[in-house]
Amino acid sequence: MKKLLILLIPIFSFAQKPKPVNLFNGKDLSGWEIFGTEKWYVEKKNLICESGPDKGYGYLATTQKFKDFELTVMFKPLANGNSGVFFHSDIVGTKVSGWQAEVAPPGSFSGGIYESYKRGWLIKPPKEIDNVKMNEWNTMKIKVVGTEVTTWVNGKQMIYLNDPAIGVVDGKIALQIHDGGGIRVEWKKIKIAKL
Repeated sequence: MKKLLILLIPIFSFAQKPKPVNLFNGKDLSGWEIFGTEKWYVEKKNLICESGPDKGYGYLATTQKFKDFELTVMFKPLANGNSGVFFHSDIVGTKVSGWQAEVAPPGSFSGGIYESYKRGWLIKPPKEIDNVKMNEWNTMKIKVVGTEVTTWVNGKQMIYLNDPAIGVVDGKIALQIHDGGGIRVEWKKIKIAKL
């Protein structure tokens, strides 16, 4: 009696990694909304934010909301004073709710997570791992999945945070300019992949 040999070949499902899309087209502010009176404009394919005459807080927010994502952005700090990338945010006037990944001059906790108008600093990276360069392009990556947030600056992990409050809501991506005046930051290659 002949034996029937059956080969079971496993079928693997290789999930495609989500493809990043550009949030900034290098030409204008399509897909974005300005909050406040600070200056946001495009110059030589770069997005510029700088303090206006009111020297107040300002935000440039996506019109679309995001929940789980991986965001990469290049930034160039050109003056003292901080900025940031908000996620899961909502803005009324110039009051923002949500979480901010700090963007700041060297030694000022870039990549740390700050919750505006609520708990304040949730986590700061150690100063000794700071690698932000003034007047040069830096790259930040922010990954948000459920309750977890991880940030990297110039390829180095800055923080990992697990915060149940983050997983409850979605919201806009928003670039910030701090109050106080005299701030200028350039941005480019703002890309997001939904996870």
